[in-house]
Amino acid sequence: MPEGIPDGMPIEAPNETPDAPSAERRHLAAERKNHRYVWWYLAYFLFGIHIVAFVMIYAISHAK
Repeated sequence: MPEGIPDGMPIEAPNETPDAPSAERRHLAAERKNHRYVWWYLAYFLFGIHIVAFVMIYAISHAK
């Protein structure tokens, strides 16, 4: 048992605060926002890949 803490007293984590539910909500909101950004980046990436593929198909079909 650490010095200075009487027996029977709960030991709290150093980062535990009374507004933990709001911190959890902030974390979930940030995670949702990041998740949305990942989907947008994936959409742009796939769109770009298709543009490159169409340009390559055009270049190959018109090559002499």
